[in-house]
Amino acid sequence: MIKGLYAAHTGMVNQMKRMDVLTNNLANADTNGYKAEYATTQSFDDVMSYRIKDMTSSIRGYTGRHLGAINLGVKIGEVYTDYSQGSLRETENTFDLALADKGFFGISFTNINGQTSFKLTRDGAFTIDNDGYLRTKDGDYVLDQNACNTGNAGQAGYIQLNPALDVTIDRDGNIWQDDQYVATVGIIDVDNYDYLEKYGENMFNIIDGGNIIAADTDVYQGYLEMSNSEVVNDMVDMIALSRAYESDQRLIQTIDSMIDIASNRIGKV
Repeated sequence: MIKGLYAAHTGMVNQMKRMDVLTNNLANADTNGYKAEYATTQSFDDVMSYRIKDMTSSIRGYTGRHLGAINLGVKIGEVYTDYSQGSLRETENTFDLALADKGFFGISFTNINGQTSFKLTRDGAFTIDNDGYLRTKDGDYVLDQNACNTGNAGQAGYIQLNPALDVTIDRDGNIWQDDQYVATVGIIDVDNYDYLEKYGENMFNIIDGGNIIAADTDVYQGYLEMSNSEVVNDMVDMIALSRAYESDQRLIQTIDSMIDIASNRIGKV
C-alpha cells in the first residue's frame, strides 16, 4: 500500500463528509428553530507496521520484523449539534411562540404510518385548526404541560381553544381567553443534551438515558426563533474545505505520476 495515496484518499472523504454537514446547515438557514451541526476531524489510531516473510531476522524461516508505527489518515471524529440560542424575529402572529432560553416545546408527532410519538422542537410556528386544536405548521398537535412532563403524546394532552375568542399567552406559557385560564403550552428541558437525537429538520427524540426536567425559560408570543446557523462562517468553511479537497486531489495526481515514472520509464532503462 502506498501510504500517500491512502492518506490523500481519507482526506478527500473527510472533506466530503464535512461539506455535507455544512451544506445541510445552509439548506436550513431559514428553518425555524433549526440547530446547526458541525463535524470534528481526527486521525486514525496509529498501527504497528511489520515486514512479513523476512528471512534476515531469523534463521528459522519467515517471521515479522517491526518497522514502526504508521497512521492511515483522517476521519470524522464527531458530528455534534450546536444548541445555542437563535435570534428572535417578531411576527405579531398570535400563535407564533419563541423560547428565550433552554427548553423545548412538546408535540405529538404522527408519521406516515399513523404511529404517534413524543417529539421536542424549538419551532414555535403554531396555528389553530377549525376544531380549536393548537397544531404545528405540519399538522401535529401541540401538547400541554402535563403531557410534556410525562412524555405522553396521547389525545388527553392536546390543547383545544375557542376559535371565536382572542388568545393571550403569557411569559410562563399560560393560555388565556376572555380572562380565563385555558391551558399551559408544554415546555420541558432535558438534563443532558447528549441524549437528544435529531429527527427531521427541527425535531428531537429523547433517547435512553435522557431525563425530562423543568425548563427555566420565558415564552414570547408573536415571535419565532430563527436558525442558529452562521451562513457567512459556514460559507468560509466550505471554501476552506474545497481547497483542502483540491490539495488532496493534486497529491494523488502527483503520486500517480511518480508511480508512472517508476514503473514505465525507469524500468525501461
